[in-house]
Amino acid sequence: MGNSIGCPFCKNSFTTASGVTIHLESGTCTSGLNRSKINNMVQHLDRNNIITRPMLTMPGYDRVETIATSRSWNGDFFECYLCNREFTTLKGLNQHIQSPAHEQALYHCPKVSCARPFKALSGLVQHVESETCGVMRFGQVQKQAKRGIQSMVGRMIMG
Repeated sequence: MGNSIGCPFCKNSFTTASGVTIHLESGTCTSGLNRSKINNMVQHLDRNNIITRPMLTMPGYDRVETIATSRSWNGDFFECYLCNREFTTLKGLNQHIQSPAHEQALYHCPKVSCARPFKALSGLVQHVESETCGVMRFGQVQKQAKRGIQSMVGRMIMG
């Protein structure tokens, strides 16, 4: 497909930039990338905070893994200790805990009059693709994403 964006690591193709971003954030790509690694890379590359917010975190915080155990059972459901949302399975609760649900919004729309916050890069990319605030046209997003992915791959290869 001429307008598709290929994952530079596993060669899967996606119809949109957000599709590639979701794929990489999911941690299922052979690249070993996941949401945390992408967040770190983007923060490092976005020195002027065009799309990221400066964040205060403790050293090593990105390597902390939070999991729920059978002690989360409240008698009827597995309950999130942060928001009290209930899940029928422990796996479902752990997926919730490991999602960006309780993370700070790292990203923001670069259009000053919008500046809408997002917890994941894919959310920001979907927002920009939607043309809701007019920060960029859909075609521009796809071209920028291809360049950004190529730049990220180059930086990973170079170290």
